[in-house]
Amino acid sequence: MEKIRVELGADSYNIFIGEKILSNIAKFIAESNFTKKALIVADSNTEKFCTGLTAPLETYGINFDIAVIPAGESSKNLRVAEKIYTRAIEFGLDRKSPIIAFGGGVAGDLAGFIAATYLRGVPFIQVPTTLLAQVDSSVGGKTAVNHELGKNLIGAFYQPKAVFIDIYTLKTLPEREIKCGLGEVVKYGIISDEKFFEYLELNAEKILNRDVEVLTYIIKRACEIKAAVVSKDEKEAGLRRILNFGHTIAHAVEQITNYEKYRHGEAVAVGMLGAALISCAMGKITFNDVTRLKNLLDKLGLITRCENCDVEEMYTLTFRDKKTVGGKVNWVLMEDFGKVFITDEVPEVEIKKALKIIAS
Repeated sequence: MEKIRVELGADSYNIFIGEKILSNIAKFIAESNFTKKALIVADSNTEKFCTGLTAPLETYGINFDIAVIPAGESSKNLRVAEKIYTRAIEFGLDRKSPIIAFGGGVAGDLAGFIAATYLRGVPFIQVPTTLLAQVDSSVGGKTAVNHELGKNLIGAFYQPKAVFIDIYTLKTLPEREIKCGLGEVVKYGIISDEKFFEYLELNAEKILNRDVEVLTYIIKRACEIKAAVVSKDEKEAGLRRILNFGHTIAHAVEQITNYEKYRHGEAVAVGMLGAALISCAMGKITFNDVTRLKNLLDKLGLITRCENCDVEEMYTLTFRDKKTVGGKVNWVLMEDFGKVFITDEVPEVEIKKALKIIAS
């Protein structure tokens, strides 16, 4: 079992990566200063796999309840959160009772938000079961729910006590879900590590074939990069913004299509190509660099177009990005593979040119 440390002083925690490690969670709870009562938040896709969690909990004498939410972005809202608050109150969860997120990014974000706000904060454990959640949303302490006017606008920074990444859970995922996670994986090569980007280029076929050794490496490397960034900038005061490469456009794509047509990782792939096009227009990278990025996205089976999306509406939606300050969007753009920069001085005309290309 691999272990990565996220250094955040009193809020430091470990990320555990391995195969068939769900039984370790019960032991972790039993050995921590927690009440022997836990609430599991699962989605409708992972509910049937909960026995991998619950059987060990029973062995350690930990009482549990399971709150199941419909899978998908539509569950990440205050209405669903309120139902889980009610469940927690009725079950008798106290301030030392852990909430466990068991599922994809939606379950993790929602359960984390509830853990951060229920009784002003209870222990939280992340058990991400999708590649996207394993390499991105489960690490770093961002929790949130959506508002009808924008994604992740209501939330808190709240670190988990631990993250358990079980590679075995990826065997159950549809191919589309694997590809969605790869959108975020590619991002790490762009923002921090060109050698990692090259590794993805060389091992694309093995990745899509779910080679365990390769998947373990890319998850571990992605988590290492994110952990290093979060350790230096927990609450996105500066450096952590680089993790949002491709996301300004991605969130606009998701919102304009009502979170129904594209998954998050697919929207990120589109957004990364858009950001690369803007970077090229500003003279920071070459068109060959844009082509290289697109070639890898194509090789991994990711989309790079959001068909029939209105450019003007997408442009307007970029201003609802959380990185917008004083009416200016802080764009994360490429300077090279492994290096990005942040600027709020991007000409409107170049943004709309890029949006026109990816929306065609």
